[in-house]
Amino acid sequence: MTILGYPIQALILFFIFYSFLGWLMETCYCSILQHRLVDRGFLYGPVCPIYGVGVTLMILFFTPLKSHLILFYLTAVVVMTSWEYFVAWVLETTTHVRYWDYSNRRFNLKGRVCLSIALTWGLLSYVVIFWIQPQVERLYAAIPPWLVHTLCISLLLIMLVDAALTIRHLALASQLVVKLTAARDEAQIQLSLGKAELGQRLESQSAAMRSRYSQQIARLERYTRSFRRKYANMSLTSRYASLSEDLKATAAAARKELLKKRADRKKKN
Repeated sequence: MTILGYPIQALILFFIFYSFLGWLMETCYCSILQHRLVDRGFLYGPVCPIYGVGVTLMILFFTPLKSHLILFYLTAVVVMTSWEYFVAWVLETTTHVRYWDYSNRRFNLKGRVCLSIALTWGLLSYVVIFWIQPQVERLYAAIPPWLVHTLCISLLLIMLVDAALTIRHLALASQLVVKLTAARDEAQIQLSLGKAELGQRLESQSAAMRSRYSQQIARLERYTRSFRRKYANMSLTSRYASLSEDLKATAAAARKELLKKRADRKKKN
């Protein structure tokens, strides 16, 4: 079975190879910038699937444009930037976490993509399609069919297990983020509904809520530790950007509201 002339097994091995190559490039680049070893990659293994999928798209759709360099470059910029934006949006929507942020760069779109990186995608596409991929195809042609079959099955199974573990980990972290936000909102709603009338119970309830909040923050820190090591700029999306100070501020506002109401009653009496 083939897709646009490429055997499925070849595309699978290309995907895995370029996922590893993307991980290697990101790891080297970020390690140099941060002056320490930074193990990049969404999964636990040494792969960045965003690059694997991206290069597979290049191979399938950009190769026919090799004779038209300007059209090739523009197509690469548009397609790869759209792919990066889509991946960023999916990750933010499903995990409530932003793994990269270009907000500090000029001509960015919601911090997910920016002009300088988009232009770089075009250059990388040229390097891959014109220089790297021909050598990869020669290497693939030299691999015995039985080994191609074995590599496809074994490497895909490893990546699927890795992906399942990673998604489970992220799902737990995502649930905690939602719970943290719900805790903050509950405290704010209580204030807006005038439940600061609870009087002496206010301080104990606020303390208990802050304690639960701190425990959940600690769990979230544990669940995301490996990802935060890989993504120095990783942050919660704006909708879920809750900090423990939120609850402290809410409790302080509730206490202030309570004292104000007591003072008003004394004036009336």
